[in-house]
Amino acid sequence: MVNKMRKSRIQTAVRAAREGLAGKDQAEAKKVTLAAIRELDRAAAKGVLHKNNASRRKGRLMKKLAALEAKK
Repeated sequence: MVNKMRKSRIQTAVRAAREGLAGKDQAEAKKVTLAAIRELDRAAAKGVLHKNNASRRKGRLMKKLAALEAKK
């Protein structure tokens, strides 16, 4: 049950990060992306996600954030 709750929290955070990255506000996008990364790190540390899985997801989010920052 605890792992299910943590996975749900991760999905919500990653979804919010993707929506933030699709928006125009760069500061908000950075804020929600870093929050999602914290959740992914926490899940990897607890063993909910494999560390490489969390790293891959974080890399994809950061790549999108870097592209957004490069545009502005």
